[in-house]
Amino acid sequence: MHRYLLHNGKICDSGAVLLSPGQVGLMNGWGVFSTVRVIRGVLFAFERHYRRMRRDAALMRIPFPDSIEEIEKPLLELVEANGAYDATLRVILVRNRGGLWEGPAISRDFDLIAFTTNLKEWGAGARLGVVPNARFAAWPFAGTKILSWSHNLTWLEEAQSRGLDEVVLLNERGEVSECTSANIFTAEGNQVWTPPLSSGCLPGVTREILLEEIRVPGITIGEKPLRLGDLEKADEVFITSTTRGLLPVLSVEGLKIRQETHTRGPLEEALAAYVDRYVAQAKNRAVPAGVR
Repeated sequence: MHRYLLHNGKICDSGAVLLSPGQVGLMNGWGVFSTVRVIRGVLFAFERHYRRMRRDAALMRIPFPDSIEEIEKPLLELVEANGAYDATLRVILVRNRGGLWEGPAISRDFDLIAFTTNLKEWGAGARLGVVPNARFAAWPFAGTKILSWSHNLTWLEEAQSRGLDEVVLLNERGEVSECTSANIFTAEGNQVWTPPLSSGCLPGVTREILLEEIRVPGITIGEKPLRLGDLEKADEVFITSTTRGLLPVLSVEGLKIRQETHTRGPLEEALAAYVDRYVAQAKNRAVPAGVR
């Protein structure tokens, strides 16, 4: 974590004591969060992160700011304070009130907290394990990105203790859902597939951009249920996230995985071009009229 963090609109030293056990969201994992890629000082695709957080907050009955500007402006101030122009940013909204254990001095309905850190090097690819029954697709809160995240961290830690990088999470039907912090894609010829949201997976921002924005001649991208056998039949498998981009899967425990790159490579190039356009447009909007 970098030196400064954001707490309710104020830039504070990351070592400052700012939180209270009386904030019910801290003790119960009652909050929402998102991880944002900062690229040349721009919060990439932040409107998509904001929409997802707002949706998840409504589902979880968590108070939420009225406008995107209430979050985006202080986040940019945090980026400036830390000089974190190419970095990873975590933004969190914690519910403060409700229930038996609400603290007597709590004056806000929610806390907005954010911090930045250096980019992580993910290596040449990911080696995956498999966890059965790790996602319950029929759960009303399936696909929400909430602070109750310890199960994902536990699976990830167990995988890393065995020399793996991540795990494929299966749902109650034995279908592939996602990884602990990434979506998963397969390529069959020029057809690229990812599990539908009905699998219980989180609607990742990179996943959403690939489905909605990225167009490469001759390559189609869509959703369909996948099983472990589909990973083995695929020409290539890759995982996606805000911080990883499109990361090839080198192996899946118990399966034989092929590693062709005839689709991931062109998609990676198209995504990089999309990112460059987004950042350029965002910077252009930020320049005051008459300065250009």
